[in-house]
Amino acid sequence: MSIKSNLQQVRSSLRNNVELVAVSKYHTIEAVQEAYDAGQRVFGESREQELRIKHDTLPKDIMWHFIGHMQTNKVKYIAPYIAMIEAVDSFKLIKEIEKQAAKNNRTIDILLELHLAQEESKSGMLPDECLAMLEEGEWRNMPHVRIRGIMMMASNTDDEQLIKSEFLRAKELFDVIKQRYFADDEAFSIRSYGMSGDYLLAQECGSNHVRVGSRIFSE
Repeated sequence: MSIKSNLQQVRSSLRNNVELVAVSKYHTIEAVQEAYDAGQRVFGESREQELRIKHDTLPKDIMWHFIGHMQTNKVKYIAPYIAMIEAVDSFKLIKEIEKQAAKNNRTIDILLELHLAQEESKSGMLPDECLAMLEEGEWRNMPHVRIRGIMMMASNTDDEQLIKSEFLRAKELFDVIKQRYFADDEAFSIRSYGMSGDYLLAQECGSNHVRVGSRIFSE
């Protein structure tokens, strides 16, 4: 199967309101170009140097999402062009994104990463940490950062019921955060969870933003 037909297959299985981020990390420039030629415009990368090369080489209307763990000292390199930083797991990181976005006279979209999985190795803020940070309110004084929603990664398991419960918990927390802090903000609308193995279940559980890599580009 070609990248184009894989992409069409994934797209046809998505609901109308679900945005697809094609996870292109570790894949070649030619592979990304093929997906671009098939109409895909949003791509996810997790290594700054690889992203920089792709950004400099590929068409300029691509919206690049940084989907990996973001180190504060790397923000300055992607701030001039990144469309979204998906896995924001600390207030320290938000402050750095604000600083670098201001230097570039841009507003950068972010997602707050929540740690809801059973595994300790998963990154993200615990729900109470996230709510406490939002309650403190300092983020409201950051005009160059736009909080668009939440993201999470489910436990790496074959237990579909566990994954489903984590996805539903993410939806529940999104609703709480939306109601308390973003009730009048239409931009706060993204529920990002679900990857190649579980994105169909994720959209059943309220996800409207999925990251799919191997289903499009193969392993």
